[in-house]
Amino acid sequence: GVVEACLLHMLKRRAAGFLRTDKVAALFTKVGKTYAIAGDICKKVQDLQQQVESRKTQPNGQEPLKRQGSTTGKTPVLTPQAIKHIWVRTALIEKVLDKIVQYIVDNCSKYYEKEALLADPVCGPILASLLVGPCALEYTKLKTADHYWTDPSADELVQRHRIHGVHGRQDSPSKRPALGIRKRHSSGSMSEDRFAASAREYVESLHQNSRTHLLYGKNNVLVQPKDDLEAIPGYLSLHQSADSLTLKWTPNQLMNGTLGDSE
Repeated sequence: GVVEACLLHMLKRRAAGFLRTDKVAALFTKVGKTYAIAGDICKKVQDLQQQVESRKTQPNGQEPLKRQGSTTGKTPVLTPQAIKHIWVRTALIEKVLDKIVQYIVDNCSKYYEKEALLADPVCGPILASLLVGPCALEYTKLKTADHYWTDPSADELVQRHRIHGVHGRQDSPSKRPALGIRKRHSSGSMSEDRFAASAREYVESLHQNSRTHLLYGKNNVLVQPKDDLEAIPGYLSLHQSADSLTLKWTPNQLMNGTLGDSE
């Protein structure tokens, strides 16, 4: 979306097409007439768009649309967001977006006004250079609907390890110390196990999964359990499931894996 905004900045009407609503498509098509790499992208995008249209007319249960660059064919359907940015997206996956933008910068007078971003002698080349990195990546495994639990944040993993460390998996780093829960001497083993299980269960809820999505989290939120008790700092989190929102709060002692002598 950001790249498209740059490409559309002060684009000449002649380059954008008078009657075309998709100005990015018009730009790529026009560039493709004189630049072979852009022409190849135009053909691939047209093929993808035809597959999308044909899929709309097919009954349910048909083979999903193949993703660009995939060799398996077992790929998810292109999302509306992917279709919206299909021109830039296809050029990115094919690793030629930087070359196309560089060509546009080199021939900016054909497509842009003098005050345009890509016509600027500094900003234009910088944009093309910034795209070299993304175009060097292999987009063989794009994010799907379950990326919430396949890509947990670093903070959640640290918290998970600190509380769940004693029962950690064998593939965790061996040099990292496991911070288990300190058990209270005044309580029995069943009570200790209950607190440990509660800690693990809470951290697993923070470690986003396919059932819940962590929307918001904030540490050191004060809660006063009773009027005669001092406010206790803890971790507040908001979770979303398929049919509800859940607000959770856990004391910092439990989050840190230390229960101390407090109840």
